[in-house]
Amino acid sequence: MKIAIYQLNPTIGDLANNAEKINQAAQWAISKNARLLVTPELSLCGYPPRDLLLNPSFIQSLSIELQKLAKKLPDKLAVLVGTVEANTDSNLRGEKPLFNTVAWLEDGQIKQIFYKRLLPTYDVFDEARYFEPGKQTNYFEIQPNSSSNPLKIGVTICEDLWNDDQFWGQKKYECNPLEDLIKLEADLIVNLSASPYSVGKQNLRENMIKYSSKRYQIPIIYTNQVGGNDDLIFDGNSFAVNPQNEVVLRLKSFEENIDLIDFDPKTKHFVLSTVNNKPQTAEEEIWLALVLGLKDYAQKCGFSQALLGLSGGIDSSLVAAIATEALGKENILGLLMPSPFSSEHSITDAEDLVKNLGINSYKLPIADLMKSYDTILEPLFAGTKFGVAEENIQSRIRGNLLMAIANKFGYLLLSTGNKSEMAVGYCTLYGDMNGGLAVISDVPKTRVFSICHWLNRKTEVIPHNVLIKPPSAELKPDQTDQDSLPPYEVLDEILDRLIHQHQSVSQISEAGFDLAVINKILKLVIRAEFKRKQAPPGLKVTDRAFGTGWRMPIASRWKFD
Repeated sequence: MKIAIYQLNPTIGDLANNAEKINQAAQWAISKNARLLVTPELSLCGYPPRDLLLNPSFIQSLSIELQKLAKKLPDKLAVLVGTVEANTDSNLRGEKPLFNTVAWLEDGQIKQIFYKRLLPTYDVFDEARYFEPGKQTNYFEIQPNSSSNPLKIGVTICEDLWNDDQFWGQKKYECNPLEDLIKLEADLIVNLSASPYSVGKQNLRENMIKYSSKRYQIPIIYTNQVGGNDDLIFDGNSFAVNPQNEVVLRLKSFEENIDLIDFDPKTKHFVLSTVNNKPQTAEEEIWLALVLGLKDYAQKCGFSQALLGLSGGIDSSLVAAIATEALGKENILGLLMPSPFSSEHSITDAEDLVKNLGINSYKLPIADLMKSYDTILEPLFAGTKFGVAEENIQSRIRGNLLMAIANKFGYLLLSTGNKSEMAVGYCTLYGDMNGGLAVISDVPKTRVFSICHWLNRKTEVIPHNVLIKPPSAELKPDQTDQDSLPPYEVLDEILDRLIHQHQSVSQISEAGFDLAVINKILKLVIRAEFKRKQAPPGLKVTDRAFGTGWRMPIASRWKFD
């Protein structure tokens, strides 16, 4: 029995076009003699729809579109589509009004519906806000061909497979949907997922699914969404495994893709199919993720061109390279805005980058604007020393120029700050933080360097001098980042322990870091919370990003130990 796996890149809320994509995939599948087509979680509306789910007309439109899709699909093909179903008894039982649903469509009908049983509420997930968990074990039976006995196919939705107590060492939820399906003697398991990307997550998924497949001696198909939706990036990487710890199919990473796997009803195993390679390094993974995230954010928000400030530094250089790959060199404008504090190499490095990438550029010196600000503010600032306020004016002048050009010509303005800066507030509100998308705000400075070195592995993309000069904001003479911050190797390690590992000050100190430095960094992280709340959305590539899943208070007196 041939099974088609379609990792769809949906646009949230674009129900008709999402449905048409599924229909086209079904036409391809039936032309290849497939018996079953599996699509991702909430494939009809896109994941995550968030508070669109609170709108009754959205739910009604989903129901109508699902019925229309069922009638369009080719006969003799079972299609599993992710959608949302109203919980008609919610008022009587005090339950949530919706179910996260999979619909089995075949021969013009909605033949059966299945409800997601395990609803995640950690990190970026907030499914209990909208959905009631399903209570029934989900499966259906289909006939592979006229001479075969029916196959019992277990249906799981994303988190339903993430509760193997032996793999995790504990139970995350009370029930285990996979275990329930084993008791019902399912022949194979399909999983419809919308699992956001983070570095190394595909290895975790494959190890987890292979473990469960071997433990329960059952083949499993994992179908994942692909594409960028706001801050979240979905990497695809759909795959199938046999109980012998064998990946027998893997779709492409970070691309919309469809492929076939053959299931033998007699042996109850998959036949080896196409196994695409995963990215070989973390740098390659992150690069592909950021390119896809920017490309989809721009296209789905209606932008075709992007603008950014070029300082000659490594952060803006990387963002420019990502933007060029995502949108095309002809659609990128880099703005050079030198001040009297800008070094000569900052200008030449930015110009070299422009040549390497082939993008458009323009230079707007800001010295005269700085003088105008000094003149206007002189009565108020008289008798005070030059300090952070004056430094930030330069950044805000640049931010205003960028915003003016973006507004005038309809460009998407890209901010270029990295995660290390965002963590400690080494950035200026209404200045370099201006923008519609913060492309590398989840990429620490040390990783920015490693990605740029990876990018230059065959030919120079990032100018050599950008890679070797000390990082600097250049807001005063001879300034470097290390005037205010510890070396980035130290800073990023401490930030990782604070933010990702949730280690205490004493734990970090015991690991060999200076106590005074740790306390300084912790204070900066806490004080910068109000800035992060006003930052543009940033693309998530780690398991702890300053985005949807970051829910820290601004006004707090909690003392971290």
